[in-house]
Amino acid sequence: MQRPTPLPASTPGSRPAANPEQEIAFTPIGPPITAPETRAIDPDGTAPMESLWHDVPEDAVRPVPLAPAVEPAPGVDPEVGVRDVWAAARARRRALRAEVRRFTARQRRRRMLWIGIASAFMLLVLGTLGAAYSPLFAVERVQVVGTSSLDPGAVEAALSGQIGVPLSLVDSSEVKAALVQFPLVETYTLEARPPHDLVVRIVERTPIGSVQSAAGYTLVDAAGVALSTTAEPPAGHPVIEVTGGVGSPAFEAVGTVFRALPDSIRAQVTGMTATTANDVTLSLGGPGTSVVWGNADDSEYKAIALETIMAARPPEGVYSYDVSAPDAVVVR
Repeated sequence: MQRPTPLPASTPGSRPAANPEQEIAFTPIGPPITAPETRAIDPDGTAPMESLWHDVPEDAVRPVPLAPAVEPAPGVDPEVGVRDVWAAARARRRALRAEVRRFTARQRRRRMLWIGIASAFMLLVLGTLGAAYSPLFAVERVQVVGTSSLDPGAVEAALSGQIGVPLSLVDSSEVKAALVQFPLVETYTLEARPPHDLVVRIVERTPIGSVQSAAGYTLVDAAGVALSTTAEPPAGHPVIEVTGGVGSPAFEAVGTVFRALPDSIRAQVTGMTATTANDVTLSLGGPGTSVVWGNADDSEYKAIALETIMAARPPEGVYSYDVSAPDAVVVR
C-alpha cells in the first residue's frame, strides 16, 4: 500500500486541508498516543494543535479510501422512483390498448354489421313463420278448377273441412281422402293463394268407353278404373268388347289406341274390339265402316295416316281402312 503524503503544517486552531480529489478518513492504529509530560500546556489547559499533530508519527495513521460512487445506468434518471415507473407502465398499457382499438375498429364494425344482418334475418323468418301459422292466413274459400264432367260445387262441399285451417297447415292426406269419392279425379294439385284462398286443380280421367257386365254398362278409362255404371250404353262413348276383361293386354292396347286418336275421329268411334293385343279394330258409326289397327305400336303415326286417308276418302264410300302398316294404308 502506498504511504500517504506527509500532512502540511497547519496554523494554530485549524484542521489540515482536505485533498480536493479524495477525502481521507484517518483511523488510529494501535494504542492511543499520549503527549510527552514535558510538553508545554496552554494556560487554558489545552495543548496546541500544532504540537499534537506533530507529535503523531507518520506511520501511526492509515488512509481509508471511501467507497466509489455508483454511477446511474445510461438513460435512467437517478431521481425516478417506483411510482414513476408504475405510472409509466400504466400509461404504456393505455396507449397500447388505444392502438389496438384503433386498428381493430374496422373489424368490430364489420362484425356488428353481420350481427345486425343476422338479427334482421332471424326476425324476418320468425315473423313470417308466425304469420303463416296464425289465423291471419286461414282458408276462407276453396276454389275447384279443371273440371268438365265433375260438379265443382260438390267437390268444394267435400273440402269444406279445410275452412279455417291456416294455409300452411292444410293436410294433403285429408284432401285426398275427400277426393277419393270422385272416381273421375285422376290427379290433383293444391295451390295456396294468400291470404285466404285454397285452389284445387283437378285433372279428370278420360273415359274411353263402356264395358258390358251383369250390372249394366260401366264407363271406364284407359287404366280400367270404373267411373260410372248405367243400364244403357253411355251416349258419346264407344262400347268395348275385349277378351280377358279390363286387366288384359287386349284392353291395354285398346286404351292406347283410343287415346292416340284425334278428336275428330274419336267422336265417330262407336265400338272397339280386340281378342289379343295385336288385333285392335275400331267401328265408325253411321256408315258402319271399320278400321283395322293391328297392335298399339306407332299409334300416333297410324292416327295421322288414318286422318289423312279419311280426308281423301270419306267413310261414307269406304268399307274399311287398314292402317296396320301405316306406310301402306289399304282402303276397301
